[in-house]
Order: sequence, then structure tokens, then C-alpha cells
Amino acid sequence: MEKIDRLVWAEGLSFISYGVRIGIRANKPGILDKFLPVLPPGWKPSSSPVVERMYSIIAGGQGPRPNIRLLNIIYSGAFRLARTADLQMAIDAFESDLQLYVAEMSPRRVFVHAGVVGWRGQAVIIPGRSFSGKSTLTAELVKAGATYYSDEYAVLDEQGRVHHYARPIGIREHGEFEKATKYAVETLGGRPGSKPLPVKLVLVSKYKPGARWQPRELSAGEGALALLANTVSARREPENALTALNHAVSDATVLKGNRGEARQVIDYILEKLEQ
Repeated sequence: MEKIDRLVWAEGLSFISYGVRIGIRANKPGILDKFLPVLPPGWKPSSSPVVERMYSIIAGGQGPRPNIRLLNIIYSGAFRLARTADLQMAIDAFESDLQLYVAEMSPRRVFVHAGVVGWRGQAVIIPGRSFSGKSTLTAELVKAGATYYSDEYAVLDEQGRVHHYARPIGIREHGEFEKATKYAVETLGGRPGSKPLPVKLVLVSKYKPGARWQPRELSAGEGALALLANTVSARREPENALTALNHAVSDATVLKGNRGEARQVIDYILEKLEQ
């Protein structure tokens, strides 16, 4: 880290995201502007130079001679996240590490890997990791009129209410191993939510081609454990996580089952929400 600190830095920024203090610096002017769009939703600049994690960006590009091209290098602390000629790949690596760090270290929020939408003042949580189909189902619910909260994290307070984490929705359109294309929710005919919501429905589901949607209802305790399995800070602070999760599912319906195409379960979900 001392070697990295001794490099010449042209610009920097400290900010707060969900109570976590982050620093980011770059060796060339104007580089930070390319990284700001992927900062977590709701981040705020900070005047304090004290941070919990420092990201260092060594921008590549044309080298000192025409036949030399410098690589883009990203450090998280002293750990090298990326070393690539593709700046977008470096930005993606930064975004992934930053989001996960904030999700794990936030002192006042519990982050669950999940898609979230709002429906008439109540939330639907779709827990699941990458490739589970949660983003596709979230997008279909938004198209059906639901308010968009997140396709990455359900952000819970200690009372179990869900707060928005509204970044662009990432949809894999050409198979699960393709890179997701990001869409602003407005392009899907939706709108982002802003107010924290109580949880009405938790859908513990995973996409399987050809599967029939025949869910079974789980108890509140089983629902909390299903959410805990997708909670980022579960190992670091299990008691705090369980407190928020138990509050979240206390008045919610929890359903579990495999599903086929997302459009096939939308009517079922909306009918359940209206009950």
C-alpha cells in the first residue's frame, strides 16, 4: 500500500454510501468521471479524508511510444482488482467490488441479494444470486406496473422495511453466460420507488427451463432463513441480520418453488398481492 500511496495522483474523491466511507483516486484528470455513474445509489460526497477503503485507478492508454499501450489497473486497498486494456472491464471490476464491500460493511442496513419491486405501498422481494433469474422477473413485474426498487439488493432497515437501491436493470438477453445489458427502468415503462416499504411477499424461486410454477408456502422462520442464505453480512453480523429479516417476513407471505418463463408467473404474483 505504501508503494501505491507514493504514486502521483491527479484527482480524488471521498464519499459516504450507506454509512460506509470510501475513497477513490486516479492518476489522470477526468478519469473519475467515467467511474462516478457506477457508484452505489444515493452516495454523498464527504469532506473527510478518512476512509475505510481506498480505490486507486491507474489509467492506461497510449504509452510514451506509438507501439506501446498502457493497461488500466485498479487497486482495492493493496489488492489488484483488474489489469486490462479494456477500460469498461476495469470499471465493471470496480463496481462489483465496491457494491459488495458497501453491502457487507454498512452499519445501519442489511443487504440481501434480491430483486425488489413495490406494489400499492408494499414490497415484493425475490432473493437469489446471479443467474437465478431475479432480474428478469423483476423487469417483468415492472412492465406489469410495479414500482422498481432494485435488481441487485433488498436493502433492509432494522424494522424490516425495504429501501430503494435503484440502479439500471441488468438483463441477460442471449443466455446466462452473456454479459447483462443494463436498462434504465424508464425504458421498460416503469418508475423507481423512493419510500421504504413493508414486505408483503417473498418469492424464493429459481428459473428452470420448462418448470411449472407450483409453489409451497413457507413459515416466517423458513422465510427468514431463505433470506439469510442470500444476505451479504450473514457471517459477519448474523444476529443483526436475523433481527431485520425476522421483522421483514413477520407479516409477509413466503412462497418457494421453481418456475419457467417469468411471464408465466406474473398473473399469479399480482393476484397474490391483491389478496
